[in-house]
Amino acid sequence: MSQESSSQQLQDDAISVSLTHSALDIPSVLASVKNPKAGAVVLFAGTTRDNFDGKPVTHLEYSSYPPLALKTMLSIAQSVQQKHALTAITMIHRLGVVPIAEESILIAVSAPHRHAAWSGGAEALELCKEKVEVWKLEEFGDNQAGVWRANRDGATGLQLDSAKVTEKPA
Repeated sequence: MSQESSSQQLQDDAISVSLTHSALDIPSVLASVKNPKAGAVVLFAGTTRDNFDGKPVTHLEYSSYPPLALKTMLSIAQSVQQKHALTAITMIHRLGVVPIAEESILIAVSAPHRHAAWSGGAEALELCKEKVEVWKLEEFGDNQAGVWRANRDGATGLQLDSAKVTEKPA
């Protein structure tokens, strides 16, 4: 595993997974999966939106246990690559504060044909959201306490109160 001050990465053949505190670089992620044998490249970019459930969001903050999260990401990437015969796959998740309209996750895949690339990219995203040990804090702009959630769509979160943490449905 190579480690820099703001990012950690695992690689295996044509697979790269990483966690970083830096802004995500779409051109370099796309370049990492391009290959003369691939006729299709698919990129998913997940961005911070300005609202959740009708409430204004000021930013998201992501946290992780990197050794476990990277291992899980690598396992997902290996499985998806094999299942869909992908030429290459790169998954990168941003940690720390992610402002509105900036990317928090990039998943890029390449394959000989578009169907495999579409299917593989979609499956990698869903498995990443379901299994990877990344949590997010949603900060709201209307003086409401932030909410910690597992990084899953519709997951129940914990609302932060100044002195205590209370259960709050998503």
